[in-house]
Amino acid sequence: MNAPATAELPVVVIGAGPTGLAAAAHLIDRGITPLVLEAGQAAGAAVRQWAHVRLFSPWGEVTDPAAEKLLAPTGWTRPDAASYPSGGDWAEQYLTPLADALGDRVRFGVTVTGVSRAGRDRIVDADREAQPFAVHYTRADGGEERVFARAVIDASGTWTTPSPAGAGGLPALGEREAAGRITYRVPDLKDPAVRARYAGKQTAVIGSGASAFTALAYLADLAVSDGGAGTKAVWILRRGISGATFGGGAADQLPARGALGLAAKSAVEDGHADAVTGFRTETIERDRDGRLVLVGEDGRRLDAVDEVIVLTGLRPDLSFLSEVRLNLDERLQAPLELAPLIDPNVHSCGTVYPHGHRELSHPESGIYLAGMKSYGRAPTFLAMTGYEQVRSVAAALAGDLQAADRIELTLPETGVCGGAGLFDQPEADQTSGAGCCAAPEPQPVQLATTAPAATATEDAPGGGCCGS
Repeated sequence: MNAPATAELPVVVIGAGPTGLAAAAHLIDRGITPLVLEAGQAAGAAVRQWAHVRLFSPWGEVTDPAAEKLLAPTGWTRPDAASYPSGGDWAEQYLTPLADALGDRVRFGVTVTGVSRAGRDRIVDADREAQPFAVHYTRADGGEERVFARAVIDASGTWTTPSPAGAGGLPALGEREAAGRITYRVPDLKDPAVRARYAGKQTAVIGSGASAFTALAYLADLAVSDGGAGTKAVWILRRGISGATFGGGAADQLPARGALGLAAKSAVEDGHADAVTGFRTETIERDRDGRLVLVGEDGRRLDAVDEVIVLTGLRPDLSFLSEVRLNLDERLQAPLELAPLIDPNVHSCGTVYPHGHRELSHPESGIYLAGMKSYGRAPTFLAMTGYEQVRSVAAALAGDLQAADRIELTLPETGVCGGAGLFDQPEADQTSGAGCCAAPEPQPVQLATTAPAATATEDAPGGGCCGS
């Protein structure tokens, strides 16, 4: 079958999450036909997996203007702009109606398995740019199909590929074997079965970002509600404790994000958790009772725990993009032009400025990574950033470069200094603005925390401002 003329084809959007659906809305607003391919059975499939977690951005910052324009004829109205939705609220009250408004432009239950130029693998130069993209996918019944596209916006996110407990970026020895006692998500302690898993147990929480704060706060609340009947957390940090450990606090222009860190800090002062700093997990062993023992690269062995919650960030799945020519930063796996703007070795979250199609471009013209996936392994992505990205990309695809290059977003400051890369520099001054997140000598610290039942977290859980 010969590929049809490129100009007649839709733009394929991979993922029906917040950024992907916003991309479709912006494309429609520009007179371009989108086709959204979603592996899940409903809009916001990944968001639904953390439905119990409250966002730290209010409704006014998690809906997209083009999407609202598309929704207006349906009678949809945005919830109170100042209130904070949970993941479940976001999915049911915004993403589902938006997908419904898009109608048959969204296909559910299809998993993209490959993207290439039609008839050209990544080696071939001849007539390459004139060929449309060929997007291969599998249906829920196992059948395979292909669709051609004039451009591709990959907004598939990073939710399905969490980073492991192992400090070297690979699973710790024994991590896979211990999978039955490890989760890579913030547990829903309102679920009786999940609550029973952690109540009265010793749980290690590995990570130092917003998701780790949330898990610590939840566990502390569980300890309080259960009268402290054996529920205890061990917070594992690869760096030390500093003034920036708990985020921006009152200096954060997203108040709920600052409040989350403060909740974790207070949870760090009431004795519900013991923190172990400067600890890099190398091995996870079992003791004779089947409990888990974390062993650090320095040989330290921690006391056995019943459960482990690993919240060390997320990473992009690039496997189905192997036949297109991407230009990615070797460290962050983010688009090369975007990486310097978000690199946690250099920037705090508050110094990242809005960006668009130029920073997201690749040698393969017409393909863009957007949303969480565009950040690669960098932490603290905001929904507003994704909406601005796809607004710019849609304008560029429509040929309106003036609008595509225009910045239409101001991001809030975090009040946090430093970045993840500084944690590995022992010589950095821990109290200075340049190195507030440096790693001192490993040391145990007594922590504790009580927290509200509903704790705010980032727009897509899995890493804090400074990573972990």
